[in-house]
Amino acid sequence: MVRVKICGITSVEDASFAAAMGADALGFVFASSPRQMSLDKALEIIRSLPPFVQTVGVFVDADIEEVIFFRNRLRLDLVQLSGSETDAYIRALGSRVIKTVHVANGFKPAPDIFTSATILLDTAAHGLQGGTGKAFDWDLAGDVAIKRPVILAGGLTPDNVATAVKRVQPYAVDVSSGVEIEPGRKDHDKIRRQ
Repeated sequence: MVRVKICGITSVEDASFAAAMGADALGFVFASSPRQMSLDKALEIIRSLPPFVQTVGVFVDADIEEVIFFRNRLRLDLVQLSGSETDAYIRALGSRVIKTVHVANGFKPAPDIFTSATILLDTAAHGLQGGTGKAFDWDLAGDVAIKRPVILAGGLTPDNVATAVKRVQPYAVDVSSGVEIEPGRKDHDKIRRQ
C-alpha cells in the first residue's frame, strides 16, 4: 500500500483532519514559504496528533545546527531537505532523512543519487523548492522507483494521484498544493478524496 504524506500543514484543524483521513505523515515547512511554520506553532500541532502519525520537518539549505535543533526540540520522525544539500550534509544528520530531487523535463534522476537518504521526486520550478502545483513527466521517475523506494510529489491531486501511483509505483506520495484552498490552508474535501 502506498503511504501518504500531506505537507504544508499549518493548523491543528488541518492536521487532525488529515490524520483522521489516514495520512501516514504530515509535513511542517520551516523554510521561507507561504506555508512556513514557527517552532511554537509546530509544537502545538504535533502535540495534538494521535499516535503513529509521523512528523516531517522540511528545510531548505538551513544550517545543520538549526535542523538538528528543530528535529530534537519537536521530536521529528524525519527531516526533509529540499535545497542544494550535499551527501556529506545528509550523512551528518544520520538516518531518517528525505532528500528532494527536483525533476525537470529531460532530467532523469540516477538511481544511485543521494543513497544515504530516501529521495522525494518533485517538480523543478525556477525560484521554488516545492508546492508548485505542477507535475513533471512521471516516466522520468520509473527507473529510480524500480531500484529503490521513492516518494513522488509535484502537482498531485485527487484527480491524478491514482494514475501517478500506477505509472511510477512509488513507496509514498507527498501532496501539498493539490489539497489546498490556498497556500497553507487545506481543503478537507480534497484530503478526503486523496
